[in-house]
Formats: sequence, structure tokens, C-alpha cells
Amino acid sequence: MYKVLFVCHGNICRSVMAEYICKQLRPEIYCESRAVSYEEEGMDIYLPAKKCLDYHGIKYEKHQARRIRQEDYDKFDIIYVMDRSNMTILKRIIDDKDDKIRLLCKKEIEDPWYTGKFEHVYNQLTQAIENIRIK
Repeated sequence: MYKVLFVCHGNICRSVMAEYICKQLRPEIYCESRAVSYEEEGMDIYLPAKKCLDYHGIKYEKHQARRIRQEDYDKFDIIYVMDRSNMTILKRIIDDKDDKIRLLCKKEIEDPWYTGKFEHVYNQLTQAIENIRIK
């Protein structure tokens, strides 16, 4: 099974939304999510992100935000980040020896924690996940 890891800053909005959207839309893909930061470690999905997932009928479970580690890199086939800032930080944390780290889509996915645009981010994530090509 193709293994995908979604990564954002805190793992309470974009990456975890991507994880559960992917689990529902692309069951042939194994996926998880992580953060580049310790800031939200142990926290559940941000409430407005949950409300957005609920609105679209996306099922999710109790979540605990986690920061990415080198072992995660070794476990997954590809690692998708939400924006260039995440990529820069991630490449400081992880040795991308196999060139697995990529932007999820060409247009960066904004952080709805700051903008409040959860519906817009949901649409971006859904489209990007539908376009994931399995090797």
C-alpha cells in the first residue's frame, strides 16, 4: 500500500484535515499526519477544522498532534507539505536523502488557523488529494 505523510506547522488544521480527507476519498492510500513544530504537540484537531470536516461528512478520530521524526521519513513513500515555510523547516529537521518531500500542490495551502478560511482549505486539500498519483 502506498504510504503518504501530510505535514503542516502544528498538525491541528491542514495536515490532519488532509489525513482524514484522504482516508475517506482515497482508501487505497495509507496516510498519517505530522507537524514541523512542537507547539501543538498532544493537541486535538482545532475545533473549526472539525466543524469543516463534519460539514462535509468526513469522519475523524481523537487526534494528538505530533512532530515529525526521521523514523517517519523512513516509513513513508512521500511526504507532502502545505507550504514552502513548512518545507524549509522540515528540511532542517529531516535528511531528505531520497527526495520524498514535496509541496502537496503548486499553489501553497494557506493556514486557516490564521485566515479562518477552512472551507477554502478543505477544497484545496480535496482537489490535491484527488490528484495524488500512486507509483
